[in-house]
Amino acid sequence: MPKSKKKKKETNKIWELYKVEKGSLTLENKMCPKCGAGVFLAKHDGRESCGKCGYTEFKGKNPKKA
Repeated sequence: MPKSKKKKKETNKIWELYKVEKGSLTLENKMCPKCGAGVFLAKHDGRESCGKCGYTEFKGKNPKKA
């Protein structure tokens, strides 16, 4: 059997979660209140969720029901 080619692993793009304004850093996403510093909430339609612990915050007055 021929050897399979290894896929290149994508690097962590943590710098995309920060924004530089007037010489200071600001966060684009919120931090997870359960996990603490260093774990960000992912933005989705109508909610923000943590990939590590599953914590979810819903946006808006009436969240979508599935």
